[in-house]
Amino acid sequence: MVGIKKILVPTDFSEYSKSALPYAVNLAKKYNARIVILHIFDEELLSPIFFEAGGSAKEYYDRLQDRFEAAIDDFLSGVDTENVEVEAQLGNGTPFVEIIRFARENGVDLIIMGTHGRSGIAHALLGSVAEKVVRKSPCPVMVVRHPEFKFEMP
Repeated sequence: MVGIKKILVPTDFSEYSKSALPYAVNLAKKYNARIVILHIFDEELLSPIFFEAGGSAKEYYDRLQDRFEAAIDDFLSGVDTENVEVEAQLGNGTPFVEIIRFARENGVDLIIMGTHGRSGIAHALLGSVAEKVVRKSPCPVMVVRHPEFKFEMP
């Protein structure tokens, strides 16, 4: 029998990543599992203008920490998490690397994530976080497509 006790839900707080949350909650209720929501701050995505104006990555990360709890509350809004233990973690680094590291170091049984966060040029330059997680994950990964995402033929 498959045992699922810890479900990781990586998020960039986009609607695409939020589409994975109901699946995680449903499975958590079924298996009496705990959900860990993980957001990874990637300073590589900060605009050079931010640094030119005298900002630092640490300063931005500190501001993100201050707003993190409110962002998590907003992310969870509209999803019934009653009777599900939910914890939130904030990390720093390259998202796919940190997601894999977290899963390995914390005994994650299943990762559930959205298929898309960034799009267009950013996706082409940086690659898909979901794709990299699927290829390198130490545990099964469920990838959820946002219901309004339109597939376009290449």
